[in-house]
Amino acid sequence: MELIIDSTAAAHSGETAQMMRRFNDVFQHHDPSALADLVAEDCVIENTTPAPDGARRAGKAACIELWSAIATQPGTRFDLEETFVAGDRATIRWRYWMADHTSVRGVNLMRVQDGRIVEAMGYVKG
Repeated sequence: MELIIDSTAAAHSGETAQMMRRFNDVFQHHDPSALADLVAEDCVIENTTPAPDGARRAGKAACIELWSAIATQPGTRFDLEETFVAGDRATIRWRYWMADHTSVRGVNLMRVQDGRIVEAMGYVKG
């Protein structure tokens, strides 16, 4: 599928960028309280684990449950490497540090619709 950014898509980029800042803050501050306002009722996540395809979570409650668990995992952190926004889509590159001081690099492909996250597909290196 080819995606060409037009003026309509460009107009949505600012809203999507703001949503991704708020989403990333959940993990940077280990505070999932904002998720209820960010996640759509029909949100779908394809998680990074288990390999190779990851688990699929569907629905607002399931997505908030997963992201809340990740955000509040003791001794962990995300280093944001880049967030790129184009229209209703965003790409977030990150490095996740686990409690044992090992890390993994990955990317989330996000989609926003009507001011809420509707899709998140996670991938990791290795």
